[in-house]
Formats: sequence, C-alpha cells, structure tokens
Amino acid sequence: MTPDRIRQWHRLFGITLTDLFRDTPWPVELEKELALQSQLLDVVIIEQTAERTPAAVALPDGLDGLRAHNLLTYKSHHEALDGWALDELIGHYVNYRKLTSPPDRLIAEEQFQLYAVATRAPLGLAKHRPFAPTAWPGVFDLGWGASTVWLIVLGQIAEHPRNAAWELFSRQQDRIRHGAAYYPHRHRGAWELPRQL
Repeated sequence: MTPDRIRQWHRLFGITLTDLFRDTPWPVELEKELALQSQLLDVVIIEQTAERTPAAVALPDGLDGLRAHNLLTYKSHHEALDGWALDELIGHYVNYRKLTSPPDRLIAEEQFQLYAVATRAPLGLAKHRPFAPTAWPGVFDLGWGASTVWLIVLGQIAEHPRNAAWELFSRQQDRIRHGAAYYPHRHRGAWELPRQL
C-alpha cells in the first residue's frame, strides 16, 4: 500500500465524518496542523460550537458521548493500530490542548475525548493491553498513559443503519454495501463517497 493510497483512505474517512456532522454543533476539521513542523492528527478534530442548533443525527456507536473537543486517529485495513499510533494521539492531544487553551490555564481535561478508530482489530495491542467492553459491540475503553481512549473497531460494530458511516470503511463487502444503502447523505456530493469506496 503506497503512502498516497493510505492518505486517500484517511481523506475519505475524514470527508465522511465531515458530511455526517454537517448541520450539527460539531464542525469537522481535516488534517489539523498542530506544530511548526508538520505534525498532522491522523484524521480529524471535531470541536463542539455553541452557535449551531443540533440536528437530529443518529451518531455511530461510540460517538454519542461527544465532548467539547474530540480527537480521532484512524487506521485503515492497510495499517495497524499500535502503541506508537496511540502515543502519537496522546502527543496530538497535548499539543492541541495547549494551543486551544488560554495563556494562563489549560482547558479542563474533561472537555476532551480521544478516539482510536481501526478497521481491523488491533491484535498486537490486545496482547499487551486489556480492552474494556462498553455497551456497544466493537467499542472499548482503553487506558493509555493517564488517558482513556475509546477504541472503535469497525469490523466488530453492530450492523445497524446508525453505523452506516463506520460500515463504509469495513473490509467486508456486504457491510460496505449495507453502509452505502443506509448512509444519511447530508450533502449532494457525499454520494460520491460510497462509489469511491
């Protein structure tokens, strides 16, 4: 898998979330620059804003507890979610929290949620760290350093219309088709996403 192809998967994932959160209080930013030297958060930062009235959106499993600042890293089926990827997520969180905080104090830790979204189960990581199950299949709490990361394994989530955005990035053709059939397009150009996948 070439780096360009991997970037395409990340971009499609980010565009899907941008469309999913259209007309909600959480605008999505792709490839947020976090340092003077290029250090891009894998996919998106979703930041809650008070100016918008929430639209009625059935969020995919694992995203219903959004906080003011939600940082996501994504690994396609061509990449492994490993300890280094989680270390990078924590590093991005630290940088982002410093950048967005007022000069005299840090924004409260409770205002942030970290997510690791992986198409395939991170089996190597599972050998060294327990994944605590949640109320949703395929969604786990994962302690990493002083933080808790919500791990969302796309290949294990429930097949349901609310999970259509996740299913578009499954490795299984029937799940991709299900996701394409139920994905709630919020923008005219969003129909191109399932076709590209």
